[in-house]
Amino acid sequence: MKKSKIALKLSFNFAAALLLFSFIIGSVFLVLFKNYTVEVHKNELQNYAESLAKALSDEGTDGFGNHMGGYGAYLRFIGEIANTDVWIVDENLNLLTVGKGNKMMNGRYNFTDLPENASELIDEVLQGETTFSKDFSNILSQPTLTVGAPIKNENGGIWGVVLLHSSVEGSADAVNRGLGILGISIVLALAVTSILSIILSYSFTRPLSRMKQVALRLSQGDYFVQCGINREDEIGELSDILDLLAARLKEASRQSEKLEQLRRDFVANISHELRTPITVMRGSLEALHEKVVTEPQKVEEYYIQMIDEARFLERLVGDLLDLSRLQNADFIVNLSPVILCDVLSDAARSAKQLAQEKQIEIQTEMPEPCMCIQGDYGRLRQMFLIILDNAIKFSPENTAVHISVIGQRVLIRDHGPGIELQHIPHIFERFYKAQGTQNKSGTGLGLAIAKQIAERHNIKLSVVNHSDGGAEFTFELPMS
Repeated sequence: MKKSKIALKLSFNFAAALLLFSFIIGSVFLVLFKNYTVEVHKNELQNYAESLAKALSDEGTDGFGNHMGGYGAYLRFIGEIANTDVWIVDENLNLLTVGKGNKMMNGRYNFTDLPENASELIDEVLQGETTFSKDFSNILSQPTLTVGAPIKNENGGIWGVVLLHSSVEGSADAVNRGLGILGISIVLALAVTSILSIILSYSFTRPLSRMKQVALRLSQGDYFVQCGINREDEIGELSDILDLLAARLKEASRQSEKLEQLRRDFVANISHELRTPITVMRGSLEALHEKVVTEPQKVEEYYIQMIDEARFLERLVGDLLDLSRLQNADFIVNLSPVILCDVLSDAARSAKQLAQEKQIEIQTEMPEPCMCIQGDYGRLRQMFLIILDNAIKFSPENTAVHISVIGQRVLIRDHGPGIELQHIPHIFERFYKAQGTQNKSGTGLGLAIAKQIAERHNIKLSVVNHSDGGAEFTFELPMS
């Protein structure tokens, strides 16, 4: 398996976070557990001291001495159970007994046998309060805990003090055992969580690796690749974006191939369209130059043919320039308020000159007042005149071409044979010409130019065959 850098980083970060978490938990546990064990030990010593003080109450110093044999066993028992030193001090600060377990002795002792600072603790206890002291003595060369409880007589007076002195060694041992258990638990938890973190890290980064491969294949031109990752999170969203990018790149590639094909077709078509008139003109000129044709009538026919071909070339070049300008995104169409009916009337007057040879009538049906639109007057006139010229070209003699304005639509209809259904989807493409004698002199660019002018004015141009015969071009105008 190839190493994943991000997976290793995630695993390392998880491990570092777990170690920091363990350190914090261990520190908090150490403080809390130590305080807890000391508090428990302190409560135990307090209970022992208060119980012992209660048992010795009402005895007094003499009574205590007389019963020392019996109380000695009791004190020995308390010392062994609590693992403490038991000291009895009277109100005159005389040490009546000292020792632990079987070392306990009877008799009077000097106060100097007690540890340092004992007087402060004993003074507080003689005031009637149970008192505690930490680190009270250095006799055992380790931290200690001492509790003192007052011994009262039958009148409520305090005749002595019970001191229980114990090392916190047992508490420290308990803390150490607790830390040992905690350490073992942390090590096991770290081992398990480290394995889980590695598994989860690689599980988390696997979709990223997949998306990396997809991005690499996209850079190599493979636009059919898909991530195929279904997740309801940011990774899923990124995967969807990559899939969308692949789809758009695939569409852009298809459009690029289509444009390249159109470019090749354009070059082939323009070469074909230019070659024919140039060939005719060259052949005619060579025939005239070499005196192959000498009859005046034939010479005149050759001249007329060359003039017609030159006009065709002029028209073709003009159409190419117009189409090139309109398809250029930087070409600016000068928009200004234009009365639609004025443009249509102007185009209809020009079309009547073309229709006279075939005795075709141009009929108009326009409302009053007519709508005003934003547009380029000259380009709009050119657009409508191209459609009218096309309608006249395919209309039989002694028929009519209708121009109607209905709401936001302009309709131009002829009474010709109509357009074959297989040609309708391609009618506005460059150099696309249906075969027929009517279309022999066309360049195949007129309808493409009309379509470009319409798009520059946000006009939707379409064509259908009318139910009563002929073709009908529809201009869907934008809202004024």
